[in-house]
Amino acid sequence: MTILLSTLNARYTHASLGLRYLLANMGPLADQTRIQEFVIGAKTSDLVERVLAHAPRIVGFGVYIWNVEETTRLVALLKRVAPQLTIVLGGPEVSHETNEQPIVKLADYVVTGWGDVTFPKLCGEILDGPKPLMKVHAGVQPPMAEIALPYSLYSDEDIAHRTLYVEASRGCPFKCEFCLSSLDKTAWPFPLDAFLAEMESLYARGARLFKFVDRTFNLNVKTSLRIMQFFLDKIEANPDDPVYAHFELVPDHLPEALKESIAKFPPGALQFEIGIQSFNPEVQALVSRRQDNAKAADNIRWLTERSSTHLHVDLIAGLPGEDVASFARGFDQLVGLGAQEIQFGILKRLRGTPIIRHTEPFGMVYDPYPPYTVLATNRIDFPTMQRLVRFARYWDLVANSGRFAHTTRVLLADAPFENFMAFSDWIYTRTDATHRIALEKLAKLVQEWLQLRGMPREEAAALLASDYAGKVDKVDTQAAPKAPAAVAPVRQVRHLAA
Repeated sequence: MTILLSTLNARYTHASLGLRYLLANMGPLADQTRIQEFVIGAKTSDLVERVLAHAPRIVGFGVYIWNVEETTRLVALLKRVAPQLTIVLGGPEVSHETNEQPIVKLADYVVTGWGDVTFPKLCGEILDGPKPLMKVHAGVQPPMAEIALPYSLYSDEDIAHRTLYVEASRGCPFKCEFCLSSLDKTAWPFPLDAFLAEMESLYARGARLFKFVDRTFNLNVKTSLRIMQFFLDKIEANPDDPVYAHFELVPDHLPEALKESIAKFPPGALQFEIGIQSFNPEVQALVSRRQDNAKAADNIRWLTERSSTHLHVDLIAGLPGEDVASFARGFDQLVGLGAQEIQFGILKRLRGTPIIRHTEPFGMVYDPYPPYTVLATNRIDFPTMQRLVRFARYWDLVANSGRFAHTTRVLLADAPFENFMAFSDWIYTRTDATHRIALEKLAKLVQEWLQLRGMPREEAAALLASDYAGKVDKVDTQAAPKAPAAVAPVRQVRHLAA
């Protein structure tokens, strides 16, 4: 083997689609190329040993916001113990603001943007000459039909145990300034017949979980309908052999033909990720987000009431011009629409995104280290942002986990954001932690909070028992303090590449 393709995934269950695209398009170098994936959190010296065990001449690393710090250490150590090794970087994290990054200084070459054509060409020049003089190589975007599809490179192990990422298109026509896809001019579809043939092959090999990474799956409804019909045919032919597909939808574009198709799917077959981000028209205009809020709300309501789809709806806190009161109104509106999951995210300044133009006018302060989360704005101070970060974490543990479905409805009552913020503030004072809270302990804390807010112990225990099978009725109610006054929120305050 001459060329090793590698990356550090966030979890083992994430199989890198990008590495498989590179391998599929290596041409004459394919036989000399292998993939080796790692998971973040491993000891760097162990990773170096595993890389060098293959004795490669070239190692290409996929660099992302979640792995750049660990990959930097890995590259630095590789260059210490094997300086003859040629290291090539690619991926969204090194494709913008490239020359100022420590990892770029350590590496030999960088491919920015699309690597399907440029990376194999660069490897050929490194191996056979003439040796490239330039360090940074802008990726060439080929016609979509000329890109070899990578799905045969998913192994049987991948199919059995990992999420299979697929894409029917690349790019996005929208210009949301917090997203790297805002740099695209449009969306480019792959030839649909060839793509569906690959999906057929994956299905025949046993794949049943397909996660589409298309930014705008429902942009071309005719294409969307054909893809959804592919999955519907499988489900109808084998109702006892469930298939699961995940799509990202444009929220305000759900024509009747698409609704009719969606309504045919049984429970557990579809998940839609819908990026609302903000319901505030002024904030939307600031970040160049075009969205018909009324249509988006109507579509979410239709999906929750008239389909069996699982909805994952995104909101972003910390956008320029948005305060807590505005964010809370959007949050409460989404709760009222009934989405099963509300992903409460904090704004991140992804390298290369136009959101940077708002830094001075709106006092945007970002963490200088990945994932570059916003720390404060002129509408929100740092302590308030910290409260929102904790809110997001506890929301995942209690509401998005699905473990406290009945209890969550009571926790939120008629003022969802305000009530959950009060709970979030309280649980932090009780635990001084946002992670490593055992499920049984969390259930006890939720019960204690309900009692502090006036619910009788037996009623609170019964409510928790309806959600959680463990022993939750162990709170010392005899010594329970009086219910605190409601903590009024201070009225202030995706897309990563896969």
